Amino acid sequence: MAKKTNFSSFNLHLNKAIGIDLGTANVLVFIKGKGVITNEPSIVAFNTITNEIFAVGNEAYEMVGRTPKNIRIIRSLKNGVIADYNTTKIMLKYFISKALKGLNLTKPKAFISVPMGITDVEKRSVREAAKQSGTQDAYLISEPIAAAIGAGLPVNEPQGSMIINIGGGTSEVAVISLGGIVVGKSIRLGGDALNEAISRGIKKITNMEIGEQTAEKIKKEIGYATDPPHDVKYLIKGRDLATGLPNAVEIGAKEITEVITEPLYSIIEGIHSTLEKTPPELAADIMQTGITLTGGTALLKNIDTLLSSACNIPVNIAEEPLTCVVNGIGKAFEDEQLLQKLALA
Repeated sequence: MAKKTNFSSFNLHLNKAIGIDLGTANVLVFIKGKGVITNEPSIVAFNTITNEIFAVGNEAYEMVGRTPKNIRIIRSLKNGVIADYNTTKIMLKYFISKALKGLNLTKPKAFISVPMGITDVEKRSVREAAKQSGTQDAYLISEPIAAAIGAGLPVNEPQGSMIINIGGGTSEVAVISLGGIVVGKSIRLGGDALNEAISRGIKKITNMEIGEQTAEKIKKEIGYATDPPHDVKYLIKGRDLATGLPNAVEIGAKEITEVITEPLYSIIEGIHSTLEKTPPELAADIMQTGITLTGGTALLKNIDTLLSSACNIPVNIAEEPLTCVVNGIGKAFEDEQLLQKLALA
């Protein structure tokens, strides 16, 4: 029998609750009445000589690709779930303490978004990491439902809403009705896979190696999911693999579109798979209202055009795609019954 989430000792003192979007790329913290307090990369810099944390979040991100041998950069989450428990615990404690600084909140109750395909073992890891980080209790909320609430979709209505949340490590595709996921798919790739595809593509095209941050900048500056302009160029700086020396070359937006095609079509296959399993009445609703796109990769240029063309359904980008998940948890704080309904066992 499935374990029932216990709210008996909770009574939903939501004035002492925080929402956390525990993302592969970023961690966002929401506090009721304050909004999004923290939005920083899910990265920790660790000193291997002293066994101490050297930096967390924004400060650690600035060090990526620039550290000496004794400083190790750790991404504690992979594909939306905990890859390094101890580092996640330290990172969460840092972000929670930073968000609560100056506020009269001790031992808050945490509501944390998790991917749809998360296992029971992974759920326990998230809950334990949160409790070890200074929260009183940790409740989990399915990421696509939180994103749908944050995007303003009518999740509680007897109406089909389709959400695609493309984060750093996962892409969540879900059809939602009456507060639950009717059919969905969790694809363990996202914006990070696009960065990796760009790095590989640059190496193949130019015989030059680039860093992680450069790949991210290229994606943001000249990354087009489809229909790239022919006259848009970007000056790439990196290391020439033939000479081993620094070098700079120009590359066009067209080449970047070509190298990110494969991961994007993996996401499209997941959307098709979900639509094929969607009940007819809900499919009709989706045809009328369209698909809503959230997550950081929703900002990739022309991604709505690509997905709409591939699925023959209108695609709408949420107003604030980067913060939809954590804002969705924040909105759920206003509805005690909805929050109880959404919490995962």
